[in-house]
Amino acid sequence: MTQQITPGRYRGLKACSLPQADVFGMLAFDQRGNYRRMMPDGTPYETYVQIKMEVASALSQSASAVLLDPIYGLSAAMQVSGTSGLLMALEKTGYTGDATYRRVEFLDGWSPEKIRKMGANAVKILIYYSPEQPELADELDELVAKTAEECHAWDIPLFVEPLSYSIDESYGKDSAEFAAKRPDIVVETARRLSRTGTDILKMEFPVDLKYNADHDEWRKQCTRLSDASIVPWVLLSAGVDFEQYEPQVQIACESGATGFLGGRAIWKEAVPLSTEERANFLATIGTERLARLSAITAANARPWSDFYTTWTSAEDWYKSYS
Repeated sequence: MTQQITPGRYRGLKACSLPQADVFGMLAFDQRGNYRRMMPDGTPYETYVQIKMEVASALSQSASAVLLDPIYGLSAAMQVSGTSGLLMALEKTGYTGDATYRRVEFLDGWSPEKIRKMGANAVKILIYYSPEQPELADELDELVAKTAEECHAWDIPLFVEPLSYSIDESYGKDSAEFAAKRPDIVVETARRLSRTGTDILKMEFPVDLKYNADHDEWRKQCTRLSDASIVPWVLLSAGVDFEQYEPQVQIACESGATGFLGGRAIWKEAVPLSTEERANFLATIGTERLARLSAITAANARPWSDFYTTWTSAEDWYKSYS
């Protein structure tokens, strides 16, 4: 069943889509904490900004949209190709609370209104989320719903990126114990958050590849995710190598995903290189990676227009538009 959304949200999604297709082939470089950990101690602010500018300038021509952050990403945003959309992150990096009970905070002095005013096409928020903690999950559902309402007041779409984590101190997210629960956690997360008013979900792959290499099982769990979500979803890369990410994108798109929003899997090797070496990497390997992923998406992904329509022309439509 399709939902009618307002023109600004519809145009925002269009601006982030591949040409002639309502699917997403997007690049993420909104990392801050993980980005800093990739660099030597004492790296000046200007270097972080410069590398983001170089990556955005080189790769945005091959991406349907680019996701950036306001800390290091303003100059990069100004280098994004006119053929690409722009998403901006709203949240602070990291989380508050302890490792088994995580809350999110938004950047002070930053808002959907400002993101809209700077010319971006969509807002993104990242939250740490566990449906195994009902009270905290309810609190986060309310936060997402409130954020969606604020975004929609400015007629800009909201992308929500939930990251799972272990709520048990005795084992971590990379453990066999968590891997066994991961599919149900990811699927239930999609079910809940897709009903909060968000426009697009940016989801983790529902299977831990370290413990399960069965592509039939990958397909089964991605299909479960698609069935659970009432909004389109795209696949994040979670820092894996490109060789791992590409088959994930293939199976996710064949199983109902609307594309990808990938980061380090595409560009991470470029960060420590010299300026000249980085430019060569981005012009060759980085560009080829995006082209391969986008081709998979264009051929296999489910269009977001299966979920959304917008207003049709009427002589006085603008009078009721606010």
